[in-house]
Amino acid sequence: MVTEACKKNHVTVNGLVAKPSKEVFPTDKITFRKDQITQIITVLDIPESRLGAKLVDMYRRNDTPAEAYQHLELLKLSKEHYRKNGTGRPTKKDRRDIDEFGNEIKTDEEQED
Repeated sequence: MVTEACKKNHVTVNGLVAKPSKEVFPTDKITFRKDQITQIITVLDIPESRLGAKLVDMYRRNDTPAEAYQHLELLKLSKEHYRKNGTGRPTKKDRRDIDEFGNEIKTDEEQED
């Protein structure tokens, strides 16, 4: 997955596009896009050998701004507001209600003008 992202120029190291074989060093900033937000990771140190996923956080720091995560939450909430996951496409009645609501908004705007 990471190799594909590098090949598509979606990963940068210190502002430069990274290839899959790019070596990283402590204090390097890695930027990539995941879940519709741009993540920024700072490399703190390089481990001596391979290690488990639980221990990786000791060697990196997440510098992604909190606003990016708030934006992601708002996107999720807006999707749920329109239609709950798994309910499928709107029924005829749902479609009529949506159209009627849209017409009400248009008539309100026309009355204000």
